[in-house]
Amino acid sequence: MPEEKKAEINKPEIKDQEDKNTGKTEFEIRMEAMLKRLRESYEALPYPVLFGEDQIRVTEEMLPAADGTGLRTIITRPDTEEALPVIVQRCCYPMQENMIRVIAKEYAMRGFGYVLQFCRGTGGSEGVWEPNVNDRSDGLSLMNYLEEEAWVKCMGYQGASYLSFTGWIMADAMPEKVKALYLTVYGTDRHTSAYKDGLFRQDILTAWARDNAGRKIDADYLKSAAYRPQVEVDTALWGGELSWYRDWITHTSRTDDYWKEGLWKELREIPGKVTIPIYMVEGWYDHHLGSALNGYIDIKEETKEHSVLKIGPWNHSMQPAITGHPDQQNGFSKEAADMFAWFYEILVEGRVPEKKIDWYVIGKDEWISLPEYPVKPEKEAVFCLADNGKLVSGGILEEASAKGSADSFIPEKVSENGSRSYLYDPEKPLMSHGGESLFQTRDQIGSLLQPEPDFRPDVISFVSEPLTEDLTMIGKLKARLFVSSDAEDTCFTVKIMEVFENGEAYNIRNGLTTLAYRNDSPDRIAYTPGTVEEIGIETWDVAWMAKAGSRIRVDISSSNFPEYAVHPNIAGIWSMIRETKPAQQTVYFGKDHPSRLILPIGTE
Repeated sequence: MPEEKKAEINKPEIKDQEDKNTGKTEFEIRMEAMLKRLRESYEALPYPVLFGEDQIRVTEEMLPAADGTGLRTIITRPDTEEALPVIVQRCCYPMQENMIRVIAKEYAMRGFGYVLQFCRGTGGSEGVWEPNVNDRSDGLSLMNYLEEEAWVKCMGYQGASYLSFTGWIMADAMPEKVKALYLTVYGTDRHTSAYKDGLFRQDILTAWARDNAGRKIDADYLKSAAYRPQVEVDTALWGGELSWYRDWITHTSRTDDYWKEGLWKELREIPGKVTIPIYMVEGWYDHHLGSALNGYIDIKEETKEHSVLKIGPWNHSMQPAITGHPDQQNGFSKEAADMFAWFYEILVEGRVPEKKIDWYVIGKDEWISLPEYPVKPEKEAVFCLADNGKLVSGGILEEASAKGSADSFIPEKVSENGSRSYLYDPEKPLMSHGGESLFQTRDQIGSLLQPEPDFRPDVISFVSEPLTEDLTMIGKLKARLFVSSDAEDTCFTVKIMEVFENGEAYNIRNGLTTLAYRNDSPDRIAYTPGTVEEIGIETWDVAWMAKAGSRIRVDISSSNFPEYAVHPNIAGIWSMIRETKPAQQTVYFGKDHPSRLILPIGTE
C-alpha cells in the first residue's frame, strides 16, 4: 500500500476548519448543502402545495414545563381556521434550527402544523441542560398542552438521533391525538449503544460528552479519548467533573444496577409498551444500529404489524457510506419523501400502515423485504483459518436454522494444527479505518479501501480462494476463534472484508470481544493467562452480496481506536486503569482448534 494511504488511515480526526475560498467552516458548508438537498426533496414531493409562503405564520412561545421552566417553542402553521395535522419535534441542538425551520415551512405549505421545542437549557429554553434527564417530563408537558389545543387535529412525532430519543422516552405515554412516530438513527438499548463486551464506544459517547458538556471545551478529542485513567479526563482536560459521563464509563457490565434501574431501564422497556405505529430508519454504518435493532425486537407484535424497519447503506447523517461500490444507484436516502408519505397516509388519509422490513443489499444495489427480524438464515457458509494465511472453505451448512447453528459445526476441511502470534501494545493502538460504530471520526466511517494483508505486526490476515458464485450475507457475521494471551484480560478484534478481483479489499463488518466478557457473558469472568479459550465474536447485522471471483478476508488484531476504548491488557474496569502493558496474543487453528468464520446466507 502506498505511504500516503497509510498516513490517511492514521489521521482520524476531522477539524471544523475554515475553507480558504469561502471563509465558511466545514459545518456551515455541510449545512448549506443539506438545506439545498432538503428543498429539492420537498419540491419533488407528489403532494399538493395548499398554501403560499406568505400564508405561513411562525410564532414563538415560552411554554412551561411541569416545574414552570419556560421552554422555547416555535409554532409554524398555515393561516387557516381549520384544525390541522401537526408534526412535533424536540431538539437540543441550536445549530439545527435553520434546517428545522425549512422543514416546518414545507410541511405548513402542504397543510400541516409544525411544532419545534428546544430542550431545557438549549436553544433559548430556560433551565440547566442535563442530557436525557428531563426529556420525558418536559416532552409530555408539551404533548399534553397540544392535545388540548383546538387547532390541533392529530399529531405525529419525528426526530433523529438525540431528537429521536426525545420521542422514544415518552412514546409509551403519548396522548390520544398522537397517531404516528417517525424515529430514526437511535437505539433504546443504552448499554449496547455504549459498550461491546466491556469496551466503551468512545467515538460516539466520549466525543458527544466533550461536545455537549454544557460548556465550551477545546481539548483535543484523541488526547481526551486516550487519557488514562479515563474517569479523570473531565477534571484533567475538560474543566470540571461530568458525573453523567463518569457513570457511563464506569458501569461496564450489563448486570450493573445503573442499566437495570431508572432512566435507562425505563428507556429499554418502552418499545414493549408502545401502541402507536413506528417508522424506524437505520444505516448499516450508524453507531446506533445494534441498539436500534434490539429495540425493534422488543416492540410488541401487534405494534410491529403496523410499523416499518428500513435499513440503508448510510452513516448517521443518512449519507451512503460504501465507497467500494460507486455504481450504486438505489442506495440514496429518500427520508424526506418517506417521512412525509408516512405522516400523510396516517394523519391525513387516516389509513393504518402495514408491516414492512426493508433492507438494502450492498453489492447488489437492491432492496429486499424480510418477513421478520431477527433474521434466521436457512444456510450458513463456513470458512476455516489455516496455515500460510489461508481461509479455507468448510462448505455450506444446509437448513442452519432447523439444525441450530454453525457455531458448533466443525467442517471436515480443516487443516493440520497451527497457530499465529503477535504482540499487542496498547500504547500503539490500531487506528479505526472503516467502521460502523464511528461518529466523531467521520472520514473513517463506512466501508473503505483497506491496506494489504498483515500490514502491521499486530495484524494477522487470512484470505480465501475466489468465490465460485455470489454469496449474499443477510444477518450477523460470526467468528469462532481459539485464542490465548499472557495477560489476565485483553481484547481480540476481527475485520471481515470482500477482496475484489482487482485486489482491493473493503470492510464488510468489524467485531470484537474481551476475555473478561467472552461468549456473551453479561459480567466479568476470570481468565487464566496462557489458557486456550474458544471465543465468539458476533458482528452487527448487514446485507451484503460478495460477487463470484471475490475473496473473503479476515484480519485479527487487538485494538480498534477510537471506535472503541484501548484495552490496557489489565483486568478491571477500563476507565479506572492508569497503566498498560504489552500482551502476547496467539490464535490457534486446525483439527484441534477449528477457528472459523460463519456467514449467514440470505434468501431473496
